[in-house]
Amino acid sequence: MEQTKLVELFNSLTLDEKIGQLVQLSGNFFESNDVIPTGPVSKVGIDENKVYQSGSILNTSGAKQLKDIQDRYLEKSDKKIPMLFMADIINGFKTVFPISLGLGCSFDPEMVKKTAQIAAKEAAVSGIHVTFSPMVDLVRDARWGRVMESNGEDVYLNCLYAKAMVEGYQGDNDPSSSIASCVKHFAAYGAPVAGREYNTVELSERTLRDQYLPSYKAAVDAGCKLVMTSFNTINGIPVTGNKEILRDLLRDEWEFNGVVISDHSAIKELIPHGVVEDSKAAAKLAIEAGCDIDMMTSTYSNNLKELVESGQLDKKFIDEACMRVLELKNDLGLFENPYRGADEEAEKKYIMCDEFRQFARETVSKTCVLLKNNSILPLNKNQKLLVVGPYANNNNLSGSWSINVDPEKVITVYDGLKKQGNHVSHTNGSPLLDEDSKLDTFGYGKTVKNDNEDAQTLLEEAMNQAQDADVIIVTLGEHPHQSGEGGARGDITLPKVQIELLKSLRTLNKPIVSLIFSGRPLALKEVDENSDAILQCWFPGTEGGDGIADIIFGKVNPSARLSMSFPYSVGQCPISYNEFSTGRPAKTSTHSKRFTSRYTDMPNDPYYCFGYGLSYSNFTYSNIQLSDNTLTLNNKITARVTVTNDSEIEGTETVQLYIRDLVGSVVRPVKELKGIQKVLLKPHESKEVSFDISEDMLRFIRRDMKFDSEDGQFVAFIGHDSSTENQQQFVLIK
Repeated sequence: MEQTKLVELFNSLTLDEKIGQLVQLSGNFFESNDVIPTGPVSKVGIDENKVYQSGSILNTSGAKQLKDIQDRYLEKSDKKIPMLFMADIINGFKTVFPISLGLGCSFDPEMVKKTAQIAAKEAAVSGIHVTFSPMVDLVRDARWGRVMESNGEDVYLNCLYAKAMVEGYQGDNDPSSSIASCVKHFAAYGAPVAGREYNTVELSERTLRDQYLPSYKAAVDAGCKLVMTSFNTINGIPVTGNKEILRDLLRDEWEFNGVVISDHSAIKELIPHGVVEDSKAAAKLAIEAGCDIDMMTSTYSNNLKELVESGQLDKKFIDEACMRVLELKNDLGLFENPYRGADEEAEKKYIMCDEFRQFARETVSKTCVLLKNNSILPLNKNQKLLVVGPYANNNNLSGSWSINVDPEKVITVYDGLKKQGNHVSHTNGSPLLDEDSKLDTFGYGKTVKNDNEDAQTLLEEAMNQAQDADVIIVTLGEHPHQSGEGGARGDITLPKVQIELLKSLRTLNKPIVSLIFSGRPLALKEVDENSDAILQCWFPGTEGGDGIADIIFGKVNPSARLSMSFPYSVGQCPISYNEFSTGRPAKTSTHSKRFTSRYTDMPNDPYYCFGYGLSYSNFTYSNIQLSDNTLTLNNKITARVTVTNDSEIEGTETVQLYIRDLVGSVVRPVKELKGIQKVLLKPHESKEVSFDISEDMLRFIRRDMKFDSEDGQFVAFIGHDSSTENQQQFVLIK
């Protein structure tokens, strides 16, 4: 629709119709043509007569169903403004990829971009217009359940993924293959106090701008069409009602012109936050702050009109929000085709097609991180293998946010291994959860029950079958609903019943390969002590079993690296590689050990550091060579290393560049990732890898709050992971 026509349409709308465009409800409000379900209406508290004025719905999919909803909606609409269909498409739609934290471990933004493209294709033909993704929250606390939706703890890497995902989803705006991207959760949602869901966030402005905001900015710069507000506070003000964040920063400073949508019920939740006393005040605060759409409450619907008519609210706030929603609908072509890409025949052709499933399988093998290998892996196909544990033949491998997955089409670990191995058997070995475990239900009709199988009987069966095995593959992990939204945990170890299984099997003195399934980094000390090899599989998605088998039997040489540190124990959380040095650093302080910054009962360092991951190959690095020791505004320094594959197996090494600013006007991180390169090396092959270092890579929020670099000494590190000490110094002179 031409802009002039859109303005005409906007000017024809009543105040009620404009407000309706700012309300989002769930699809179950629109299940019937004649009767609006009373349950959802009562729960949300919306006037039944206003339901068919709402501008968008969430988490309903399927071309036929959404076409029917759109038809009924338009039939009842005076102005014939199509409805927007939004959904949580996080790590795939029907073809489910590894969880986002797993994807982060690929260190491969182009691969991650393609997963978004495939998800967009499947979603578009199923009638979806918008995805609530990517989540680009920086996370450093494994207690927080939603780490599974993030890409990890590093600023640089998160920015690369944010750009890749937005571009992958949105493409060239083709209705049949693209959907709009809504970046979330703006802002700093990944830093809740105590790692507890929906909790307060306390950050200085410098830390916020230096570390937490860049990934959102990368998504905005990549052209994301929507931004979702976060539940947390910033500077004591909930973001959904925070003008300084939503208007001054997002719109004025960053020049974002798209739609801002609240997270589920976040506007109404301004009341229990304690910044407003009732829903009328909540509506006023949120709309003035710049939140355009109210997700799943009646706060806007029931209060905005009265606020305007009583003179308490300037109508311009409603007008500008409504116009942004209309412009999004116009940008997506809904006025010309309200169904957009919805196509039943295309669904049959593309949903979980062979091409998409094959790519998902490749993705699994590039995201599973080899944490330990005492020359056990890869296995021989003729070895007798027992696959044991609660994930041995479990198809619940997709994580808590894969709400559209078909479990019957998920490849289990046993399924995958028996396709490639000649002698593979399996048994459960133990329940997934301890007998006294309590697990809350995760929404969307799913129920979670504790496993009532007798642990002792399962253990005895496993011990008997293991007698004949050459190698025991033990599948361990947390329940999918122990992570994800609402999945904060104070204990991030494996269930006791699983550890008992592992320790019992260890007494048989047979090689043990442990496969770990989780939505977060776990404390794996006991697993390490009782395993010969450990493969961190995350929740790998529909092709999990085949992708894992490809690694186990050496069809694929593992290359993934940790995008989030694994703590020694939960007591270290939050933990990250790029911490600040203190005045009494444990390793270099001249004070006695007692009076340095350290734990008395565990190391400071993580159990597995950021960037860590093993391969079946062995890579060595030469010393760093710098093209110059002085960097200026007008020149770059090139840092070079020679990487050698000192093994008989071809493999891919992820070479990582880190930089440290030795002296700054404010304390600087001990290391910051600034570059990654993947290099494929044949047996005993060497290649030179180089990185250009420029002045802009050294900028930060200085003491004067300007984003700029400072003259001084810097250290460049190049190596296998964040623990590398391969370094050379250089100086910046501006």
